Amino acid sequence: MSWFENEDGGFDPHDGWDEHDPDAHRWPLDWRELLPRERWLWFEQLWSDTCRLRGRYRLPLRAGWWEDQIQVEALAALAAWTHRYDSGEWDDPPGKLGLLYDLPRVCELLRDGNEPFYPDRDRLAFARYLIDLGCQPPPERE
Repeated sequence: MSWFENEDGGFDPHDGWDEHDPDAHRWPLDWRELLPRERWLWFEQLWSDTCRLRGRYRLPLRAGWWEDQIQVEALAALAAWTHRYDSGEWDDPPGKLGLLYDLPRVCELLRDGNEPFYPDRDRLAFARYLIDLGCQPPPERE
């Protein structure tokens, strides 16, 4: 997902967004400086990336991972890191091996929590958390 700065300093994720050009621009690795609607989109992208990474790397995600900022930052960084290899932006076999060797350390950051993460079950709790956080869904979802 891409984002572009507009005149008022905010980012319009649909302004100039070319979904076929994944390298156009990237979301920031942290959501805190984004506007409420941008935050919603940022977390939606992270949810999608997290579900993909969970299956691909057998990540030990726990329910409520989105409430732990260390886990959120770790997942955002891992998603950005893998995207650069997947898109072909980085062609660095030793770096990719470094990513794979670092997965156990990333998994240690993700182990906090009592219940395992199940996307179908946890989706509503995720959306409620975003609303409580002050995120605003896009108009078509309100």
